[in-house]
This record gives sequence, C-alpha cells and structure tokens, in this order.
Amino acid sequence: MVSPVSEDAPEDLRKTAGALEAQALVEQELLPTDQAPALNKMAKYQVPQRSGDIVMIQSEHTGAVDILSADLESADLLGDHRKVSPPLMAPPCIWTFAKMKEFKSKLGKEKNSRLVVKRGEVVTIRVPTHPEGKRVCWEFATDDYDIGFGVYFDWTPVTSTDITVQVSDSSEDEDEDEEEEEEIEDPVPVGDVERGSRSSLRGRYGEVMPVYRRDSHRDVQAGSHDYPGEGIYLLKFDNSYSLLRNKTLYFHIYYTS
Repeated sequence: MVSPVSEDAPEDLRKTAGALEAQALVEQELLPTDQAPALNKMAKYQVPQRSGDIVMIQSEHTGAVDILSADLESADLLGDHRKVSPPLMAPPCIWTFAKMKEFKSKLGKEKNSRLVVKRGEVVTIRVPTHPEGKRVCWEFATDDYDIGFGVYFDWTPVTSTDITVQVSDSSEDEDEDEEEEEEIEDPVPVGDVERGSRSSLRGRYGEVMPVYRRDSHRDVQAGSHDYPGEGIYLLKFDNSYSLLRNKTLYFHIYYTS
C-alpha cells in the first residue's frame, strides 16, 4: 500500500533543502553565521514560475509587503540584474541631390572635409549632440565607387562637442574593440553590407539606420535625424567589403536648431 503524499510535501522538502544548504555554507565558512537565518527564511518563499503568478512577502520587522511577479523581467530574490536593450530610434530623413561636381569642389577646399577610406577599412565619425542643436545633418559623396554607410547612436554623456574620426581595419575588428570596453551578451553575427550590417553595435547602441552600400559616386547622399536625447552619433563609412579599391570620401556634417 502506498501512503498518501501531502500536498505540502514538495514545499517541506524545499524548506529542508534550504536549511541544509545554509548550514553547509556556514560549516565551509562561506557564509557568516548571522546570515544563515536570513537564507533559511528566503528558502520558504517560492519564486513565481508562470505568467500571472505572484508571491507576497511581508517583513517581520516593518510590516512592508513586497510583491514578486513572473511577468517582471527579473524575478530572482537575490537580484538578477539584466541588461536593457537600447530604445528604438525614430527613422531618419534621407534624400539625394545631383550637384555632385559643385559639392566636391566646395568641400575640396575646406579643411577636414575629405578623407580616404582604405580597402577593408571602416571609418567612424563621432558626432556629439550639441546643446544649441536639435538635429544632426549629413551630406557625403565619393569618387568613382560606392561605399557602405549607416548611423548609430551612443547613449552616453557628452563631455566635448568636438567631432572625431576613428579608423578600424574592418567591421569585425571594430566590434571586437567595442566588446573589450563592455562585454556584450549574445552578440548578433556580423552581416553583409549588401543586405545591411547587423553587427554587435546594435546590442549597445541605438540603430538609426543600418549600414548599406550607397551610390554616393552617382548622387550626393544626404540625411538628418532629430536628437533622441544627449549622446554621440556614430556615422559609419564601411569599405570592409572592398578588397582592392580605396574610396575618396567628401563629407559635410552639421547640426541645426
């Protein structure tokens, strides 16, 4: 004959296991003796497992009530802090115009408005938001061949309004540099510039527009984007797909109010 099993048996076993675990930690000197009772009390609470489940915990000292819900992103009693994805970005306004010769002639006379993106390289122009501006604007063109272009936004405090240029050997190397600064969980594999880049930058930065190959050798490529807040725009000129050709780039970046 099989003895009937109480519905409270699994809960009793869980309480016993929690107490034994606390005692074992004390004996191994991994847990201070005064913290063992707290761990025993936590063992009697069940973390919600299914959507809609809730657990109410009342403090024996203050009477305050905490509520845990399985619908919350983190329902770990010990505090499971998970990274939050960047918010979705509003789409940019983009257009082209055909005055290629005049555009290149004008920028060719200006300082820091022309550079060469070598084969296999990715050039990132970092443009901080300006306190007197409301949107960033860009215009660019190339000689003879197209180039990949995309825009991202780094939600970081602005300490300087200077525009800077960063050069990396390829989009893969650029992603590795970013991962050294901050570890990214489950990075998205690098994609094809033909179909739009899907680099791990999307896990850390807001994506304004993915990197696609642009016909910047035929028409001047232009666009603008309203500031989503304080931060730094990353304008990426991607020539990583080219094994033979360097690209001469003419660009004009400014803000408007």
